[in-house]
Amino acid sequence: DNASELTGKLTLTYNKARQAAITQEILEVVGGAEALG
Repeated sequence: DNASELTGKLTLTYNKARQAAITQEILEVVGGAEALG
């Protein structure tokens, strides 16, 4: 039904946002490690 479809879309959006944030954190950590040499 409509509610479960909306919930599914929200979950998908949340997971994409969370994945993007995790990716950004990893890039920052790697960049920091490279800067330290």
